[in-house]
Amino acid sequence: MKRNKILKIGFVLVVINFCIPMFAFCAEKWTGVDESVVGKYAKEHGREKRKSFIDTDQGDLLLFVFLLAGVLGGFTAGYYWKVLISEKPMDRGMNREGHP
Repeated sequence: MKRNKILKIGFVLVVINFCIPMFAFCAEKWTGVDESVVGKYAKEHGREKRKSFIDTDQGDLLLFVFLLAGVLGGFTAGYYWKVLISEKPMDRGMNREGHP
C-alpha cells in the first residue's frame, strides 16, 4: 500500500517535470518591472530610457554582486550563529525586574 502510493507520487512528479519546460518555452518573453511599469510612467512624463551607469546586462557582474552579498550575509550569520539560535535572552546588565 505504502509502496504503491510512493510510486504514484513519483510518477506524477516525473510527468510534471517533463511538462513544465514545454510551458516555459511556449510562453512569450516576460517583461520586467522596468519595461512594463517604470517605462510607461516615464514616457507619460516625457522621459526616455537611457543607458544605466553600471551596465549589468552583459557579463557576470550582476552574478558577482550577488555572490559577494551572499558571502557577506553567510559570514555575518556564521559569526553570530550562537546569538541567532540561542533560546535564552541576552543579559544586558539588567536584574530580574528589568532595571539596571
